[in-house]
Amino acid sequence: MGKEKVSMKQKTPLELGFRMPAEWEPHEATWIGWPHNRTDWPGKMAPIHWVYAEIVRKIIPGESVRILVNSKDHEIKARRILTRVGVDLSCVEFFHFPTNRGWTRDFGPIFIHRKGRLSSEVAIAHFRFNAWARYSDWERDDRVPELAAKALGCTIFPVRFKGYYVVLEGGSIDVNGRGTLITTDECLLDSTTQVRNPGLNREEIEEVFRNYFGVTNVLWLGRGIVGDDTHGHVDDICRFVGPHTVVLCQEENPGDINYCPLQENRERLEGMRLENGSKIEIISLPMPAPLYLDGQRLPASYANFYISNTGVLVPTFNDPKDRIALGILAEVFADRPVIGIHAVDLVWGLGTLHCLTREQPA
Repeated sequence: MGKEKVSMKQKTPLELGFRMPAEWEPHEATWIGWPHNRTDWPGKMAPIHWVYAEIVRKIIPGESVRILVNSKDHEIKARRILTRVGVDLSCVEFFHFPTNRGWTRDFGPIFIHRKGRLSSEVAIAHFRFNAWARYSDWERDDRVPELAAKALGCTIFPVRFKGYYVVLEGGSIDVNGRGTLITTDECLLDSTTQVRNPGLNREEIEEVFRNYFGVTNVLWLGRGIVGDDTHGHVDDICRFVGPHTVVLCQEENPGDINYCPLQENRERLEGMRLENGSKIEIISLPMPAPLYLDGQRLPASYANFYISNTGVLVPTFNDPKDRIALGILAEVFADRPVIGIHAVDLVWGLGTLHCLTREQPA
């Protein structure tokens, strides 16, 4: 938990009728941070800008894209590349919010939503960000939710438990929009390696989710995949694709280091229930063949897809299983096209499409 203690008492989002929508519910916009930190993609920065441009190009047919940039020069560079690939810049807004990195899913605004009789309202649940309890440069990223709330004129709820600010990354959770959230022990309950909230136990974390996301049911998987420097983010292994359905990564090779953790996650899920007591429909999603950088295993996963209003963007890896994964997701998302985005360069940064994007509900 954050070190700064606070004493202000206010109603929680739950008490005010807010909840966290599922990703497939209608968006007003997608937020993304234009790349600039060369240490994220060592020796690969040039192609990364073009991958970002392709992501934006595939999102804007259905919603606007809000891009974080560090400066006017940074914006000009982004505009130049977006224009060259044919992006309609009238659908793009730039926000001059300096960042340390570009992983907007994890430090960006986590939006919550409530519907009234005559209108609806969007607010931000402001968790603190500490760079996955791993890196020392995070202060700029940590300020983005407050800057976004000010720019949008929306309410922001600082997330606190027992008077202390709570740390959470967006990629560590996924929801079905009906009251169930899925996460992992490795990420949120770790007490030795990458510790986000020292002393916060399972029941207390679930209370935070209930008060700020309107969640009544939390599903705890075990470990994430090897190579994920976030230490267990769920968006690389298991995702809700409907109110009652998840896709779950499965490694077919018993000799692969991911085989046992993914099998254990399947066993856990098979014994779990949704918020209404019903069983979860589990659809297997293959894993691509291992990818490495300088001997380090990279977290290549088809589960790191992003659901936009008019398409599902799926990372691909020049792998024979690309076609299988795209086919599985095309059957699941019959209401919108499934689009492969080349992510071999992106995953050198230890994340891909879902890690880079953050939806803002309509």
